[in-house]
Amino acid sequence: MITFEHFNLPKALDKALSELNINHPTPIQEKSFSAILSGRDVMGIAQTGTGKTYAYLLPILKQWKFAKTDTPRVVIIVPTRELVVQVAAEVEKLTQYMSIRTLGIYGGVNINTQKKAVYAGVDVLVGTPGRTMDLALDGVVRFDAMQKLVIDEFDEILNLGFRFQITSILSMMKSKRQNILFSATMTEEVDEMLEDYFDYPEEITLAPSGTPLEQIEQQLYLVPNFTTKLNLLAHLLADKETFNRVLIFINNKRIADYVLEKLEVLYPEEFTVIHSNKSQNFRLTAMRDFQNNELRGLVTTDIMARGLDISDISHVINLQFTESPEQYMHRIGRTGRADKTGIAISIIDPKEEDVKFAAEMLMEREIKTLDIPEGVEISDRLLEFEKKHLIQKSAPKRYKKDESKGAAFHERSDKNKKVNLGGPGKRNPRKTKPTNRGVEKKRAIAAKKKKS
Repeated sequence: MITFEHFNLPKALDKALSELNINHPTPIQEKSFSAILSGRDVMGIAQTGTGKTYAYLLPILKQWKFAKTDTPRVVIIVPTRELVVQVAAEVEKLTQYMSIRTLGIYGGVNINTQKKAVYAGVDVLVGTPGRTMDLALDGVVRFDAMQKLVIDEFDEILNLGFRFQITSILSMMKSKRQNILFSATMTEEVDEMLEDYFDYPEEITLAPSGTPLEQIEQQLYLVPNFTTKLNLLAHLLADKETFNRVLIFINNKRIADYVLEKLEVLYPEEFTVIHSNKSQNFRLTAMRDFQNNELRGLVTTDIMARGLDISDISHVINLQFTESPEQYMHRIGRTGRADKTGIAISIIDPKEEDVKFAAEMLMEREIKTLDIPEGVEISDRLLEFEKKHLIQKSAPKRYKKDESKGAAFHERSDKNKKVNLGGPGKRNPRKTKPTNRGVEKKRAIAAKKKKS
């Protein structure tokens, strides 16, 4: 088995990896190492949880040489604030025995504090698209000395609507740089961006887009409505020993808050919620508490579906199925990481079956359907958001004549029909020709003048 010794890394990096107890590269790290070292643009396609962060950090740091500059030489763009914090922390772990200044920038905090930190000098800048663009437009972040641009979770960045920010950042950078791009899926929008802005990147594919991680056991329950989903969830979570580190995914922030309220009654102070309406400090504290086993689980939206490396998650539960089959892959990839096994449970209702089927087609495998356990109440109660789904606009009805009513009825009905005759003149036509009063008046005046 190949080890990091084959990479011929500097002693400072070797020592950091040894202290982190990381000895063997993952397949994506092994495949991308020489390609990134070559200096060419690289496009890596790999599933979530495969070690993509170290796949680009290790070759970049192997080539690191001291340079007297205070502007960033490496810029790493990621989609969310949580990922900024995580990637910046990984850089700091790997560079603890190197003289490299790392800074993470993201929205939701005081921009002036971040400006001061940038002015103090930075070598590796990790940021979200929006805050990086803002600081660059203000002239605070400069790209004069930048050598490498990394865009991680490229598909998710575009999916979140950050194309304008990315293109704006690219327009401010010098063309002579190495672009290192990583994405879990190759979408049409990603392909368009590659063609428009990057120089024929070498593609490194670990597995076909949509291939599931083999160490994840996928299970499915089919229930009639959301109230029954909550009843089944409560039943499953009662087994605290088995369901000890749980991520519960919801599609909607308001519903996520509602689910937490229900769980708080049953399992007080064991769960919390993370979504974009929560403050940055709240979200980071919740993640820290979950990582430190102070919480048993998190109720969250897809903000937690990408890139975040939270160790030893026992179960991913989709209380609402994803709106796209690709996103299902990212959600379940939160478990079964680092060669460990995990379980992904989806609790769906009939209206979600089409997307579930699309996910199965993408994976080319069927999700195992289980029977609802005994003791779970099957409810017929619909919540307000479910009732709205049932309200559909119906097309105007067209009625046919009811022949059973007979000819007399239809004759009377036809007699009562209104006919637009085009105005009063047409409805009551004159029987005699109208006189031309203006002409007659002129003739009378002329005759009077002649007599006088």
